[in-house]
Amino acid sequence: MDNYFNELNKVDCTGKIEKKNSLSYLSWAYAWAEIKKKWPDANYTVYENKDGWNYFTDGRTGWVKTGVTVAGIEHIEYLPIMDFRNKSIPVENITSFDVNKSIQRSLTKACARHGLGLYIYAGEDLPEESKEPEKTPAQKAAETRQKNNEKKEEYIKQYEAWMGWFAKHTGEITTKSVLAVELTISGLEMFSLKKEADALRGLIEKEKNDNVPKFDKVEFLNAG
Repeated sequence: MDNYFNELNKVDCTGKIEKKNSLSYLSWAYAWAEIKKKWPDANYTVYENKDGWNYFTDGRTGWVKTGVTVAGIEHIEYLPIMDFRNKSIPVENITSFDVNKSIQRSLTKACARHGLGLYIYAGEDLPEESKEPEKTPAQKAAETRQKNNEKKEEYIKQYEAWMGWFAKHTGEITTKSVLAVELTISGLEMFSLKKEADALRGLIEKEKNDNVPKFDKVEFLNAG
């Protein structure tokens, strides 16, 4: 028998994806129609508790249990009964409308276990600790300061490297090097390192006045 999962997993659901509160999902009607078109014998089950209710509860919140059977294979899906914010509803506030919505969503996800639109739910099962928490304004400000300090240190290192280069390579400046030095000068000025910027500017201007910058071979080839 062909792998039915691969067949359902290839179905392009892109045009049928809906969004709510940043979550993506398929409608139950679309998911079931696609399943039945390819597997007419498919069926589903809405499980009931011992009292005949179509949802389960631990006394605090509630959930539904559904199953979808394709090619003789059943996949079960449990889903909390949630409000519009995707938060569990206290059991005393659960309505039949909430239960019905959860059943439909649960059945759609059970279809996904068979391959249909499974990629839509990728990432939902990540443990909470692996999801990066929202950073506070203070944390964001600290990160920005750290990045700026790192950039500043990098420009200082560039400045020191260029000063050492000019001490040994007078008359060997190239057009490409001129541009690189000017970028370093701009970076120094951005971080208010005026003394360093002026010192480097003086050297590059003297070099440009005393010696016409040479073309780098790569520049000459690219120009042609």
